[in-house]
Amino acid sequence: MNIPNQITIARMLLIPFFLIFLLAPIDLGMIQIGTEQLPMTHAVAALIFIIASMTDWIDGYYARKYGLVTNLGKFLDPLADKLLVSAALIALVQLDLAPAWMVIVIISREFAVTGLRLVLAGEGEVVAANMLGKIKTWTQIVAIAALLLHNLPFSLLSFPFADISLWIALIFTIWSGWDYFVKNKHAFRHSK
Repeated sequence: MNIPNQITIARMLLIPFFLIFLLAPIDLGMIQIGTEQLPMTHAVAALIFIIASMTDWIDGYYARKYGLVTNLGKFLDPLADKLLVSAALIALVQLDLAPAWMVIVIISREFAVTGLRLVLAGEGEVVAANMLGKIKTWTQIVAIAALLLHNLPFSLLSFPFADISLWIALIFTIWSGWDYFVKNKHAFRHSK
């Protein structure tokens, strides 16, 4: 259990704290920014989410820099991302801040790619996230953070940054999922 893997596990352990601040009936007041109001709990949840998301870059950088890339890390890192993003998106649907159909498409892609990874693992292959998958993850993180912050500060300018970001995340989610399946179609031809 090297340091990058410990950082990845710490990311997973932040998820319950994130959800408690976002969904539990805690009243910490409101933040007033111009004419917009943001529940303090959502601001704290957004901060926890952003910190947890940044650990994705930190553990990857540390693992590559010091030659600590492991099969466990290749498995845990995308799993931690999927857990964090799925938890956030489902919570955003509950709060009526994200459309359910988009969240269903995004999470379905995550399940499909995880299934593909399991098929490949059964054949002895471990597939690390590729660049398109990483872009997908970061577009999702930006969209979720913007939604958690109720589109602030962009709402002050009447610019729908959060909605646009979610659409961009959806496009990259579908594109990267398609790419994984096209590049690994051999797994279905050779599977028993």
